[in-house]
Amino acid sequence: MEIRHLQRSEVREAEEYFHPGQKGSSAMPHKRNPVLSENLTGLARLLRGYAIPALEDVALWHERDISHSAVERVIAPDATIALDFALHRAAGVVEKLTIYPERMRANLDALGGVVHSGEVLLALARAGLSREAAYRIVQRHAMATWEAIERGEAGPSFRERLAADPEVSAHLGPAELDAAFDLSRHLAAVDLIFSRVFGEAG
Repeated sequence: MEIRHLQRSEVREAEEYFHPGQKGSSAMPHKRNPVLSENLTGLARLLRGYAIPALEDVALWHERDISHSAVERVIAPDATIALDFALHRAAGVVEKLTIYPERMRANLDALGGVVHSGEVLLALARAGLSREAAYRIVQRHAMATWEAIERGEAGPSFRERLAADPEVSAHLGPAELDAAFDLSRHLAAVDLIFSRVFGEAG
């Protein structure tokens, strides 16, 4: 589902590999449909559906009977074959996934910096403001930034609004604001997470 969302024309942060000559949408030739991810979403739906007859097999009439085995003879091979196919397809999608970091950065920048509101809130709270007061200040400037972007106005940015606020500058200096707006904070544990999930690289 995430890949399908990221591949949308207006997001375009990642997409399935699109080979030369491949057709996209039948109605809109500019679109590159995430056909493999769509297929996987459907297969997952099918596999989840097998949980219902499997759970109904739990209830027994004295002993197991053909009402149980008849179900298992269908869902066991179907589910394992479908899952095997889906796992191989998912691995292929990930191996050939095309990533557009420049587009990710452009999408973040298009929001005027409001994506950092959570870090600013925490920084103000750590500096001594109550969470409620910090939230009020940060939300006020985030909403003003958001509304200005919606109106097509050029500035000021979220960070500029915060820096100009005496309530903020009384607690956070330029270095503290810079730290709250540093994207690397969100990526600090990426290598650790990957090693935990996928194991150490061979």
